[in-house]
Amino acid sequence: MTKRRRLIWQLYPSYLLITLLAIMASAWFATHLLTGFIFDQALQDLGIRAGMVSPQILQHLDPLNEAAVDQFCKATGRMSTTRLTVLLADGRVIGDSREDPGKMDNHLDRPEIKQAAVTGFGHIQRFSRTTDYHFLYAALPLFKEGRMMGFVRAATPIDHIKETVRKAKVRMVEGGVLTAVLAALLAFLVSRRIVRPVNILREWAEGLSAGDAPSRPPVEKGGTEIASLAEAIYGMAVELRGQILAATQQRNEMEAILASMADGVIALDMDERILTLNAAAGVMLGWTPQDARGRSLQEVARYPGLQRFARDTIDHREPIEQELVLAGNTQRFLKAGSSILRDGEGLQIGVLIVLNDVTRLRQLENVRRDFVANVSHELRTPLTAIKGFVETLKEGALTEPENAQRFLGIIEKHVARLEAIIKDLLSLSRIEKETENGEIRLTRERLLDVIQTAVQVCAEPARLKEIRLSIRCPADLEVGMDPLRLEQAIVNLLDNAIKYSDPGKEVRIDARTTPEGVELRISDQGYGIPKEHLSRIFERFYRVDKARSRQEGGTGLGLAIVKHIVQAHGGRLEVESTPGKGSTFNIVLKEPPLAARTG
Repeated sequence: MTKRRRLIWQLYPSYLLITLLAIMASAWFATHLLTGFIFDQALQDLGIRAGMVSPQILQHLDPLNEAAVDQFCKATGRMSTTRLTVLLADGRVIGDSREDPGKMDNHLDRPEIKQAAVTGFGHIQRFSRTTDYHFLYAALPLFKEGRMMGFVRAATPIDHIKETVRKAKVRMVEGGVLTAVLAALLAFLVSRRIVRPVNILREWAEGLSAGDAPSRPPVEKGGTEIASLAEAIYGMAVELRGQILAATQQRNEMEAILASMADGVIALDMDERILTLNAAAGVMLGWTPQDARGRSLQEVARYPGLQRFARDTIDHREPIEQELVLAGNTQRFLKAGSSILRDGEGLQIGVLIVLNDVTRLRQLENVRRDFVANVSHELRTPLTAIKGFVETLKEGALTEPENAQRFLGIIEKHVARLEAIIKDLLSLSRIEKETENGEIRLTRERLLDVIQTAVQVCAEPARLKEIRLSIRCPADLEVGMDPLRLEQAIVNLLDNAIKYSDPGKEVRIDARTTPEGVELRISDQGYGIPKEHLSRIFERFYRVDKARSRQEGGTGLGLAIVKHIVQAHGGRLEVESTPGKGSTFNIVLKEPPLAARTG
């Protein structure tokens, strides 16, 4: 911000500038007159000198004695700085105080000679080709008994005249500088006298603006304009102080309310420029309230839906409610409501938009809808099969022992599937509940013990498929865990690895410490998972190959349970897979959260 100049430095330079301009104009005018005067005096002096020598020269022109003329010119020239030249009427030079006349050109064409022949007196400033100097020339015609005998010309170097002018100018400049200094001092004193009461009033007003209680201005009372202004400011300050206090309190209350609101609030003028927005709206739009203020809505919120919503409110001049979808890196659902902003006279000055972020609610609704649909589908399939075989048995298959046994075996298989689904759903529900309520207690246990227990559980399915289970884990490696839950996660991963691997393959369980904590990797040489499925395999009931999964007896909840168990431990679950080569599930259990989880 540019620093404002004091009043004295606004008045004083103006006074000083006017004074200096006046002095400079006077000096220029005087110098111009002086230069003209000096040149006129020099010209007049040359004319007098030429006139004074004319009688002596005429004596040698009739009869003509050129040598005597030239000798006279040189003798006269030695006694002064004036150059003297004598010409005959035909322009031939017969005498010169500095040069040999015989070597000089005919001068009849010289401007001063032409003018003298016509007017009786010729003068000019010009360069002399004979002497290579600038001269001031004055010429007079020489008459004897009415007959022109020739011309006499007097000249003086311009440099001599200029030196005289320069000295005169120096004296004038010195006088002008002295006058300017005196004028500057006088202007400063006058400006200071004018500004002093204004400065007193300014300091008093600055105290008021800083929050000081209004007091009488410290200026002399009377009928001066400054005193009247001070009294007016004092009255205004008293009135404004009360209004400012009330407005400040109201503003602070409003800002506190807006800042504490979870809903986003945006106030726009009629040109769709942002008057204000709260922190919640700033988070939704990716702007800070300070940076967004004064900008257009199109610049701050590059969402066509929100822009149309604001424009419709302004155009229709009535409140509107609508659900908006803001597309970006993540999709955001907003429930928007608007109302009209009016001034004290009831005129519309803008719109107020309130944005309620219902993204989480929509996501939960989608999750609930998908979950219900998936559960219904997963339960309906075995129930439909059970119902069909029961009806078949009722219709007479009971009398056929061989078919009855086969049908009962199928019914038993589907019942077992229903039981597994319900068991996994209950297990998943318990894990989520324990995590939310903080009921999971982590204790430091040997990781190798948990891995070996999980391997024993999966040993029989692995033996039937001739799959080798290999363990590489330091015997002394300990980590904060819930042993039963972590064992369940490892069992689910091993079970999947065995199910989706061909006979004779190997499943490896590797554990080690890393800078992040403890890393547990379960790798198989199975069918692998295509890349497009990797981001969704931890969703409930999601299957990469639905037919194979049901054939192997999977419920579609195993990996979802693993994910929630790892999250309950404050860890991270990652997967890498290449179709046809196998998959690797990586559990990272972070150590730092342990202190916060154990008590």
